[in-house]
Amino acid sequence: MILTGPEINAAVADGRLRITPFDPEQTNPNSYNVRLGPTLLTYETSILDAHCPNPTRSIRIDADGYVLQPGELYLGHTTEVVGSDLFVPLLFGRSSVGRLGLFVEITAPIGDIGFHGQWTLMLSPVRPLRVYAGMKIGQIMFFVSTGDIDLYRGKYQDASGPQSSRYWRDAARIRAVAS
Repeated sequence: MILTGPEINAAVADGRLRITPFDPEQTNPNSYNVRLGPTLLTYETSILDAHCPNPTRSIRIDADGYVLQPGELYLGHTTEVVGSDLFVPLLFGRSSVGRLGLFVEITAPIGDIGFHGQWTLMLSPVRPLRVYAGMKIGQIMFFVSTGDIDLYRGKYQDASGPQSSRYWRDAARIRAVAS
């Protein structure tokens, strides 16, 4: 079951769902709009390595916005801290942003029960696109879970700002077990 807009508002009010800052005007019939935060990350090397940390460069989006370029992956973040110990969140780009040719979540729209933090957005434009901090960029839907709940305790918990891949930590554990 998916939460309706009124149920999202009720869940925030009674603490079953955390959205900070929360604005009821951003509630849709069955989702909540999230806004783009002021910081972007890009990778500094042309070849990324899944087994190593990859260097990044931070970009601050000023009042004039920032032009995203095709062929580049930008890691952005939501302004809002979102999380729940009861509901499964899914984040998707807004259709109006998709109509501008911007992919907001390339491969990872599902969040874990128990994750609380700003969501990292994987931004990839089809053509040059100027974006602005605070623009509504995505929407999160919340689903009711069934069964026992095992809360998220992973490497991105309490994320603040965009987070680069930490896959290399998993790869190091896999290599250690294999040897």
